[in-house]
Amino acid sequence: MIVSFRTLRGLAKAAIVAAAILAQPAGSVFADDGVTVFAAASLKDVLGEISTAWKAETGKETTLSFAGSSALAKQIEEGAPADLFISADLKWMDHITKADLIRTDSRVNLLGNRIVLVAPKDAATTATIADGFPLADLLAGGHLAMANTDSVPAGTYGKAALQTLGVWDSVKDHVAQAENVRAALLLVSRGEAPLGIVYETDSRADAGVKVVDRFPESSHPAIVYPAAVLKEAKNADDAAAFLAYLQGAKAHAIFTAAGFTVLAKTN
Repeated sequence: MIVSFRTLRGLAKAAIVAAAILAQPAGSVFADDGVTVFAAASLKDVLGEISTAWKAETGKETTLSFAGSSALAKQIEEGAPADLFISADLKWMDHITKADLIRTDSRVNLLGNRIVLVAPKDAATTATIADGFPLADLLAGGHLAMANTDSVPAGTYGKAALQTLGVWDSVKDHVAQAENVRAALLLVSRGEAPLGIVYETDSRADAGVKVVDRFPESSHPAIVYPAAVLKEAKNADDAAAFLAYLQGAKAHAIFTAAGFTVLAKTN
């Protein structure tokens, strides 16, 4: 049986901290002016930096709401007041596209990423990720922190990689599922889990973890972050302008410095 995020020791406190590291959740109070962006949790730091630059150049505000892509897509379906959606995979963007909720001419594949195996920074753990690598032994009775493996992109990419490498069955009963990738990262950083699977960019954002190894890109579907303006956007013009800014040279430099791969053509 897969272990819930909330069942691990000390997770009540960790959950509070995890919530604190993310911006206002979808469905909370949003600003009346400016662009409201619903974005995958792994984009928290980099979008914050880009939004600051955008405001300095344009004087315009952004309200950033971060969570797992699946949760955000469902909030959008329920009428949450977002202008722009950035998913961590194609699945959830396709989902709201089929529901006729985006301006299809605005959709763009913005970024790429990698997934990595992380451990607490002081751990002695070493491993080379390959077919049949001894992940269960590396856990030593502990849990593997992952974003939800059924719905959250980081979790689904991670599960796919472990299945491809032939080790999923050996660890599936020892997975601690978190509501988003940043919450999974926090479990490892706080020592609640000896290992976790997160995006490479997330590993750079937390000094409490170290990268054990990267997963081969051939072991999972390509990691793509699509973005689109929503059909019911209240600030559609500014949302389109901000999306264009995300494809500009300054934003690309920030994305690249954070470890993302830029997929969209520079404006």
